[in-house]
Amino acid sequence: MNLELGGLERTTTPEGVYRVLRAAILDGTFPPGGQLRERDIADSLGVSRSPLREALTRLEEEGLVVKIPFRGAFVMEVSAQDVAEIASIRLLVEPYAAQLSLEALRGRERPRLTRTLESLRRATDQNDIPASIDAHLQIHRLFYDLSGHGVLRSLWAGWETKLRMYLTVDHRSYGDLHDIAVEHERLVEIALEGDADKFRQELARHFQSALRAGSGDSGSGPAEPTM
Repeated sequence: MNLELGGLERTTTPEGVYRVLRAAILDGTFPPGGQLRERDIADSLGVSRSPLREALTRLEEEGLVVKIPFRGAFVMEVSAQDVAEIASIRLLVEPYAAQLSLEALRGRERPRLTRTLESLRRATDQNDIPASIDAHLQIHRLFYDLSGHGVLRSLWAGWETKLRMYLTVDHRSYGDLHDIAVEHERLVEIALEGDADKFRQELARHFQSALRAGSGDSGSGPAEPTM
């Protein structure tokens, strides 16, 4: 796969290489399933193989990169079926997580929730897809993290990377990225009302396309937007 790498920021440190490659994966410069060719990337960034390999190992640990013996490193793919199955579980458990986290979200963790929403608004206003994906996931993660429920936290941890890769496609499908912030402001508003049924209905509206995509997908290739 030929990739245009000229636009990548030149950097020399492993941390810098990691940040540049992570952003390039999340904004679609490196698409799901795309090969990360060490020689091309090293030449583009002006680095040796050592910091590049260190960065790729870190991305592999994060779940964004898969290394295949004798073939190289590839951006992780997520199927429509994967996303549909996750959405179907989230539709059942996320309202419960929101209920359990309600006291914290209304009280001591309200500033954290507000900051996360502000981060999403700022990222969408600036059309910063990687930052918008991180803030999008953080909003939902708060429900699970603040639930006080270990199994719910484990569920979120188990599917967060797949959701992150799905959102690299999903966020680019929006005509106006700011719509994502508006949707999540509405979702948080409903969560703070404490009406679990209404929250579930709003989630179902968000998940419609993801659930439909899974019904006709064979389980290979990137998922279709939108979720």
